[in-house]
Amino acid sequence: MPIAIAPSNRELTVRKIGAEEKVKKHLNELGITVGSTITLLSSSGGNVIVIVKEGRLCLDKTLASKILVA
Repeated sequence: MPIAIAPSNRELTVRKIGAEEKVKKHLNELGITVGSTITLLSSSGGNVIVIVKEGRLCLDKTLASKILVA
């Protein structure tokens, strides 16, 4: 499921990133890779705030829709 509709305050595993290589590389540098664990803090209008490792990131709805989690 896309991260924007995932349940809040649960650890989620990234299953797929459906974006072009440039975007995947940028997400990789931020710590979001296939198999990594992230926690969804909040979701509003498709925009999300997630915890990755020990930092918080805000992702817009376009980018968030490309990150699939389980």
